[in-house]
Amino acid sequence: MFDLTSNHLRIAVHGGGDSGGGMAGALESFLSFIESLLELSPTQLFERVLPGVSSLDNLHPLFVHFPIALLSLFFVLDVAGTVGSKAQWRRSAASLLYAGALFAAPTVVMGLVAAAAVAHGGDVHEIMERHEQLGISVFLLASVLALWRFWAKAPLSGAANILYLILATLLMGLLVFAADLGGLMVFKYGVAVEPVTAMNREAASLHQHGLDGMHEESDLQDHDALPYQHDHDH
Repeated sequence: MFDLTSNHLRIAVHGGGDSGGGMAGALESFLSFIESLLELSPTQLFERVLPGVSSLDNLHPLFVHFPIALLSLFFVLDVAGTVGSKAQWRRSAASLLYAGALFAAPTVVMGLVAAAAVAHGGDVHEIMERHEQLGISVFLLASVLALWRFWAKAPLSGAANILYLILATLLMGLLVFAADLGGLMVFKYGVAVEPVTAMNREAASLHQHGLDGMHEESDLQDHDALPYQHDHDH
């Protein structure tokens, strides 16, 4: 039943009995949920439907799963297609490689933006830099393999295929180590995890002050005024 007597759209279902159970009760609960969404602003709606995404400081954690999954599937399918002489499998693997290389581009860009903005201390800074280097290497190597595969127009064979699979294996190694360092930053040091953010900001400030210990007193006071900024040019 739709109630149009007020300025708000109201939805109700009758026939569920006093207990509110059964199919009618479940349907009424669902319609009540839809009704509550209709009363929210676009921002509130986004936070209600995707609370995890709305809590992110940046989109790097959202995008990073796509190149990991796509490039891993490419490698498995390409090797299986080579061993089993399945040309169709290798063509499908090429499509996965193209998609993985494309997703790697915004993932790297968002990662660099996140590294410049997220609070972290000295130990994490070294891990983050290695993670950045590995991520960029993954993108570059995936792009080279994708372009090679595209220009070849057909599944590779012979010595060219052996070299290609060696490079694909190297790609997987870089991907594994990059993902491992990303997990280390999050699950051990709590980088970009909200309850740990205050501690990371303090660690970043202490690390920066340590690097600038030989500066003049006026420079130190300027740094105290910006406790969240981390110097990546050291």
